[in-house]
Amino acid sequence: MKKSVIGVLIVLAVVVLISPAIVGRMAEKSMDENLNWAAQEAGDVRVTSENFSRGWFSSEGQHRVEIQDGEFLAAIQAMSGPVPADELPVLVINTKLDHGLIPVTSMSREKGSLVPGLGSAASTLAIEMPDGESIELPGTIYSKVGLGGELLSNYVLSPGSRTEGDMTASWGTTDIEIETDPKSGDVAYSGVINSLSILGGDESISLGNFEFEGEQRPSKYGFYTGELAMELSDFEIAGSSAMPVGGFDSMSLDASTRLDGDEVNTDAKMSMAMKGLPQFGTMSFDLDFELNGADAEALGRMQQALDDMGGSADPMTTYSAVQDDLMQLFAAGFDLNFEKLDIALPQGTISSKMLFSFSEEDPATFAWTSLLLNTEASIDLSIPASLVDMMVQTEPNAAMAIGAGYLVKRGDAYEMSAEMKKGLLTVNGAPIPIPFGAMR
Repeated sequence: MKKSVIGVLIVLAVVVLISPAIVGRMAEKSMDENLNWAAQEAGDVRVTSENFSRGWFSSEGQHRVEIQDGEFLAAIQAMSGPVPADELPVLVINTKLDHGLIPVTSMSREKGSLVPGLGSAASTLAIEMPDGESIELPGTIYSKVGLGGELLSNYVLSPGSRTEGDMTASWGTTDIEIETDPKSGDVAYSGVINSLSILGGDESISLGNFEFEGEQRPSKYGFYTGELAMELSDFEIAGSSAMPVGGFDSMSLDASTRLDGDEVNTDAKMSMAMKGLPQFGTMSFDLDFELNGADAEALGRMQQALDDMGGSADPMTTYSAVQDDLMQLFAAGFDLNFEKLDIALPQGTISSKMLFSFSEEDPATFAWTSLLLNTEASIDLSIPASLVDMMVQTEPNAAMAIGAGYLVKRGDAYEMSAEMKKGLLTVNGAPIPIPFGAMR
């Protein structure tokens, strides 16, 4: 029995003393792989590793994240003018990596752990300016490199504030977790930002609370599937009298995208309560949305085409790039349902429901006119009478819609019920001719 115990202790000692030198480089390589994978997914970003000093139990070094040509650079140049990529600030990640199957040296710092893995790290962030000035960013990233190369990162920020020139930022507790696996491409994330405010001159941005969680999984079609849930409260952008003012009292989103064979199914619930708007007062939106049975291959190619264009093309060029895949999407058939689309105003709530069903067709003979013949749709709309009466005074088309019977008053609301089957459109039971010739 004593010999067995001694044998176990010897094995543990070997693991603790010898493994760090063996797995240290593996841990660094895994961190490099995760960061490079993240940069590749983000696009237009380059990550380099440098100044790593390797020890037996720990290593220290940094990664530099630089913006390259692409959408990021274009967006920055649109706001600040033609700035060359080599004159942009660089994000610097300074890391101390404790390595070993049992990273004993990590116990000397916060969030250290003896859980087996390739390594455990603590990183700080800084912005390096083109003139060489370095601005340290608050917070610490605690990371764990798993035995399979997966990376679990936890960004922790304690309440505080900072003033730089005429700009002051203050924040509450922030805790964000991201788990990545560069081999599978899977990503899981969750986080909470309790408060954030940025004041600069006459302009300000403030956030009361922001919580989110979700996960993403890559598909063979080039897009991700997964789930996302988020809640935001008391978000506001304010400025001088020459600047627009806006924000949200609250916003929530719960969305899911799944693959069923070669079909995509998506559902989303979104609610938004906006702060008071001039001439409208308070306004809120509620949306329940479903997409069922969409062709995954066509969607994947459309997304790739749009990504390649970078969002800079005009509408006709964009349509030309996705036209064939768009026609394939409709030829394959799918259901598009807005189970709820409500807009709440001080005058009352505009309620609507829209359902669309596109039947499967032969892709070789598909045409936009045949789409109308093979589509079933229904729309139900209710508008408060007080709002319609107000619109009639300023918008002649509103009065025409009432006179033509498109809007029918029932109680304290105007309503419309429309259906389309086999090319026949009816509004409130009355047939409406469709100009098929205009669709060619």
